[in-house]
Amino acid sequence: MSEGDSIGDSVHGKPSVVYRFFTRLGQIYQSWLDKSTPYTAVRWVVTLGLSFVYMIRVYLLQGWYIVTYALGIYHLNLFIAFLSPKVDPSLMEDSDDGPSLPTKQNEEFRPFIRRLPEFKFWHAATKGILVAMVCTFFEAFNVPVFWPILVMYFIMLFCITMKRQIKHMIKYRYIPFTHGKRTYKGKEDAGKAFAS
Repeated sequence: MSEGDSIGDSVHGKPSVVYRFFTRLGQIYQSWLDKSTPYTAVRWVVTLGLSFVYMIRVYLLQGWYIVTYALGIYHLNLFIAFLSPKVDPSLMEDSDDGPSLPTKQNEEFRPFIRRLPEFKFWHAATKGILVAMVCTFFEAFNVPVFWPILVMYFIMLFCITMKRQIKHMIKYRYIPFTHGKRTYKGKEDAGKAFAS
């Protein structure tokens, strides 16, 4: 390979200014994401705030309903992935390979591993809101539609999808919100016999 053939290299073999700029920009962005990781509540409050600003913008502009509908479908898909286990138990029924969710009370505790972790869910949802917000600045995305039909269709889609997801949870006995293994207290007076 000759000089300048690899991506981002200039003629002299050093990274180009544009490549270094975007690399540095990506590093700064990743640094901010890493710093925000422990602040779950703050991240979601900011996302809800962005969502509220987006809804106010769409309401005031009286348009971009198809973009809003697409955003709603995207968030619904993210939410379903958030509620789903990483390994689908319906696919694991026939094979005995790999770990499965416990089905009996006395089985070993296995934490619920999501298909879409909370941080990735938040990140994708926030990016979706920002992309939808940018779309509202372009008239090309303002497709005229009768918005009540979209609202009714979204509500039906949401109800049908959630009903199917809840049936799946009941059938394979998993709860997507676990807070760790149960701990049981022993008898209160167990240590008193040795104290005297």
